[in-house]
Amino acid sequence: MRRKPLLLDGARQVGKTYLIEGFGARHFRQVLKLDFLAEPQLSDIFKESLNPEVLLINIQLALNVDFDPKHDLIFFDEIGECQRALNSLKFFAESKPELYICASGSNIGLIDAFPVGKVHMLELFPLSFEEFLMASNQPLLLEQFKNVSRQEIVHQKLWQLFLDYYFVGGMPEAVATWFADGAEGINARCQQVAKIHDDLLTGYSRDFGKYAGKVNAQHIEQVFQAIPQQLSQYVDDSVKRFRFSGVVEKKRGYKDLYGPIEWLEKSKLITKSYPISVPQSPLSAYRKENIFKLFFFDVGLLGHLLGLNYAEHKIQEFSYKGYLAENFVQNEFRCSGYYPTYAWQRKEAEIEFLYKTTDGDIIPIEVKSGKRTQAKSLKSYIQHYNPKRTVKLVGSTGGTKDTAHLVWPIYYAGKLLYLLDGELESPGS
Repeated sequence: MRRKPLLLDGARQVGKTYLIEGFGARHFRQVLKLDFLAEPQLSDIFKESLNPEVLLINIQLALNVDFDPKHDLIFFDEIGECQRALNSLKFFAESKPELYICASGSNIGLIDAFPVGKVHMLELFPLSFEEFLMASNQPLLLEQFKNVSRQEIVHQKLWQLFLDYYFVGGMPEAVATWFADGAEGINARCQQVAKIHDDLLTGYSRDFGKYAGKVNAQHIEQVFQAIPQQLSQYVDDSVKRFRFSGVVEKKRGYKDLYGPIEWLEKSKLITKSYPISVPQSPLSAYRKENIFKLFFFDVGLLGHLLGLNYAEHKIQEFSYKGYLAENFVQNEFRCSGYYPTYAWQRKEAEIEFLYKTTDGDIIPIEVKSGKRTQAKSLKSYIQHYNPKRTVKLVGSTGGTKDTAHLVWPIYYAGKLLYLLDGELESPGS
């Protein structure tokens, strides 16, 4: 059977190694793992030759194991630490397509040379809200979520869990700690999650210096810190475009900060959304490369950087602050495969997201994280463009079953695009 090596990309500590090792343990006789970060000397295997026959012998010698091509998995972990190991995937794909080979990396986007067309790429994100619900071990509630229930009792339980997700986020270690069997009281768990968040952010900052290359690591750090600060300025309104001025001393424009922003995006730590004024297909034709919103890849880490504690997230008034809701929806859309995203702006009117369906319809999606569903910008959009369908994501069970003008709970954002593309039945009552 012909197959390409599998390359799993994603930010550091989102669970790539855990996922591949678990899969390998279930489906293969053994996993031959080469961790180039923990054991840099393994790079020597690839120095003299990239011939797969030679490499297979060298791998067996280095690991002191016998390799069965029909029943064993070869796993190159943190492959970004060894450029020649990454290059070897091309030769494995061409001359040994029958082998089971996978690799993972945290900074794949930063690598100069890449075996384009010779690997099957997948991207792993922090846990989505649905996966967070899975981790909570509430099968009945999960079933109601999958059925898109809008019953009030279901909403109350999902809403409280949704506010928990705001605090914990989707990083696997934080989620596992939050739902651990025999977990301590709420205060202790909050402290543990906060410590995990702090350690993760410290690790990312260290990566800036280690992997920045030609990009100034200090500038990367300043942009990274500026994103939460700019997001938190917008409480009731939509998030505005990222402002370059004042982020780095003596740097004022897009060209000055292009390098750090691109570095962070390629490292999967931030994402972009492009505001456009003309909602026509193709949406990408109307975007400007120097005008975009920047979002954080995990809402839990976003809150931690802003110093928000668990109690603040659980207070109703705070939970309605728009920037957290918008960042949450951005992340859910990205997990659903929609990236980059687009927004609409016209004078004072703003729609947080535009989505083009598989039928070619462009649908405005308004994010209102509270129970109030008044949406002046959406009314303005309807007056100008008369869309076939509209969506409001809100902090309640929603106010209508009308699929042409849908009002839907915000925690179902990850299911929304499947509904709009006709892959999911209309929400229940």
